[in-house]
Amino acid sequence: MVPNNPSIRPARHDDIKARVAPEGLGRTGIRIISLNMNGIRSAARKGAFEWLAMQQADIVCVQELKAQQDDMTTELLANATHTGWFHYAEKKGYSGAGLYARVPPATTRVGFRSAEFDAEGRYVRADFDHDPGTEGPGFAKLSVISLYMPSGSSSPERQQAKFRFLDEFLPHLALLMQENRDTGREFVICGDWNIAHREIDLKNWRGNRKNSGFLPEERAWLSRVFDELGWVDVYRRLHPDTTGESYTWWSNRGQSWANNVGWRIDYQIATPGIASRAVAARIWKETRFSDHAPLTIDYDASL
Repeated sequence: MVPNNPSIRPARHDDIKARVAPEGLGRTGIRIISLNMNGIRSAARKGAFEWLAMQQADIVCVQELKAQQDDMTTELLANATHTGWFHYAEKKGYSGAGLYARVPPATTRVGFRSAEFDAEGRYVRADFDHDPGTEGPGFAKLSVISLYMPSGSSSPERQQAKFRFLDEFLPHLALLMQENRDTGREFVICGDWNIAHREIDLKNWRGNRKNSGFLPEERAWLSRVFDELGWVDVYRRLHPDTTGESYTWWSNRGQSWANNVGWRIDYQIATPGIASRAVAARIWKETRFSDHAPLTIDYDASL
């Protein structure tokens, strides 16, 4: 999924090309990648789409577009292998979420019917209908959601907005889980959740207990998502004990990247059926496209 734009240069293409073919199922399963781009145009200039083109992904979820529809070139909207769907923020240069799919979904929707937060461009859902007669494992109904949860780090006001988002989004997650039970539809929610759940999910957990992203209230909310609602942290299902290897975000301040002073705040969170089919997960850190690293998970299923 390479944009055909001569102004976009690959980021050290020779350094990454020998190691971009990841292990796992490849085309025999579903490969989903999630990446907070911290500006889709910036990530494109740094070679994100050249890298993505070599990953054989079926679905790519992106967050923090920092772009409006008029800013999106034809090459960023679609390419020869994938088509994109996007939820833009009303505020220019802010937020935004998107989803690229190799197989066109049956339906798509943006927003989760939030009067406050749908204006910020945080949610894209794509529904895929699998033909039960198709050879290979699959689900009759599978939905993938690209989510960009608010950050509260910029001000007390934004932290309060984040708490309001959590209050609205938990019932929505409960509704999705009820849809799973009633219809058999499986869900994978990919994105930047802006919460590190446990102490092993960030380097300096002791010093961050009063900071946004690791507040007790936020961590307790995510525990409710897993323990009460029944959602599964897919990466942790496969890698329950990793620490530094699990980080997906590093502050641009100081030497956070060089010293791996990171946080795990990007997740693929799924309903139990599809989560049980996850067979491989990896976080790509060899090349930087933004302040986040791509999270790739392979599932033993088919679209």
